[in-house]
This record gives sequence, C-alpha cells and structure tokens, in this order.
Amino acid sequence: MRLIILGPPGTGKGTQSRMISEKFGVPHVSSGDILRENVSRKTDIGKKAEIFMKKGQLVPDNIVVKMMAEILGRGKYKNFILDGFPRTINQAHELEHLTEIDLVMNLESSEKVIMERLSGRRVCSACKAVYHIRNMPPKEEGVCDKCGGRLVIRDDDKPETIRDRLKIYQVLSDPLIFFYSQKGLLREIDGDQPIEKIFGDIVKAIKKGDLA
Repeated sequence: MRLIILGPPGTGKGTQSRMISEKFGVPHVSSGDILRENVSRKTDIGKKAEIFMKKGQLVPDNIVVKMMAEILGRGKYKNFILDGFPRTINQAHELEHLTEIDLVMNLESSEKVIMERLSGRRVCSACKAVYHIRNMPPKEEGVCDKCGGRLVIRDDDKPETIRDRLKIYQVLSDPLIFFYSQKGLLREIDGDQPIEKIFGDIVKAIKKGDLA
C-alpha cells in the first residue's frame, strides 16, 4: 500500500495518516515532521530549510526532494502513507523516479472549517503530539497528556498565516490534483466531515482499490 494524502492545511492529513497507519500497519511518512526533525538536529538539510521556514515560506523543491529521496531511496519503506509530499507538480514528477504510487486521497475542505480547526490546534513542544482545544483537548489545559510537555500554537496555525498558506496551496495544488486525476489515482474525500466519517470514506476507497 503506497498512498499519498493531499489536502489544504487543516484538513487533518496527519490525523488521517496516523489512523490509516494504525489500522493497516503501514508507516506514516510526514515530510513536515521530517523537516522539523532536520532543523532540530541542525543537519545540512535542516539548516537550509530553516531559512525558508522562519520566513513562513515553502521550502524549495530541491531541498525537499533531496530529503525525501534519502528516505524513500533507502528501500526502508516498501509501503507507506505520504503526508505533505509531494506538494508541487515538480515534486510529483521527482517522486515518480523514486517509487510507484497506488492511490492519492484528496481531502477537500472549506475555508471556514479549516480556520476553526487550525486556530484551535495545539502541539506539544516536546513530543509533537497534536491536540485541539475543542475537538481533542488535553486533560490539563496547556499540558501534553503523553509526556507533560508544554502545548504551543505553531506559527503556521496563526490566522494571518493560515490565510496565506491557503492561497499558496490553491495555486500549487491545482496542477498536482489534475496530474493524479489524469493517472486515475485520485480519490476525492469530503474533508468537512467528522474525523471518523472521513476515515471511513478513506478506508472504503482503500478497500475498493484492493489495497487491503
């Protein structure tokens, strides 16, 4: 099973990827998490990526592709769920040289729902666990249930940043969605639904594609 999860910021790509991973035993590979890990470890890639991330800009294709090529090219993952990659049509073309893809799930969601979801999101500064003040609150406000770390609002989740990210996503995603649609790999999923309903639709698409 080699899946790609597409969707604007706030559609729950990470949450759905983790749920799919748990159900089917397939590794969840998040390019965003990997980038942040590289920045934290101050790797070559991390130092280059941090320059753009601090400005709220997308990390250039050549940096992201190199990072993902190192991971997918090791042969470690025969099956995977790609979350956050590819993000551009150039990345999609490069991905074709690295591996084959079975299905692409496109989570569609309205701006209103996205704003509600992201503005309430909180991330553990230590273990990176994700919470939501309304939909998935921690037991103690501001404190991670798993490790006791401090919960913070990522810069990416601030309203002014969210709007900018949505505009950029729209421009980049249209050719990407068309690309996978033409290949017959794209499956449209209503991302405005409750988490469990979205997951149910994804599972149906996976089973219909004979991947499970």
